[in-house]
Amino acid sequence: MARQSKILLGKITRVHGFEGAVTVKIEDNFSEKLPEMESVFLEIEGNPVPFFIEYLEYINPDIIRMKFEDYDNVSKVREFTGCNVFLTLPEDFRNNTVETTDLSGYKLISDRNNRIGIVEGIIKNPGQWLFNVKAVKGEYILIPVHEDLIFEINHKNKVIKMTIPEGLTDINRK
Repeated sequence: MARQSKILLGKITRVHGFEGAVTVKIEDNFSEKLPEMESVFLEIEGNPVPFFIEYLEYINPDIIRMKFEDYDNVSKVREFTGCNVFLTLPEDFRNNTVETTDLSGYKLISDRNNRIGIVEGIIKNPGQWLFNVKAVKGEYILIPVHEDLIFEINHKNKVIKMTIPEGLTDINRK
């Protein structure tokens, strides 16, 4: 997901301390302070794997230290040394410079390049926002707006690319 958006945050260079924290060397293209992050993806054996961040600390402009939830000792995180770390969403979406209402009219495409439909709006339910999508066949489908599912937003072409879990479009028809 995040790897497909090709937003490389940096690389894990070493383990820090005895409680499972890692040091990440940030890529040069991040000259300003990073957006607040709840999760990242590590590239493990060529596959993006999600990890929730327990804490994040800025050491200097090109080094951060982070600890992942449920990884609380050196032996658990040592194997992550050398792994690439990817952001979970495009930077402009994470920084909220894009209003979600601006996404109406965007084409929604699955990670398998299947056209799902056109976003006609966002339903802001408590706890879960949903894309209201007019599907290719004319019916409406509700798709969760979730950072782990969205891997690319192309504003120029008005396209949103998402990972759509199998069966989701069948059960969320209106």
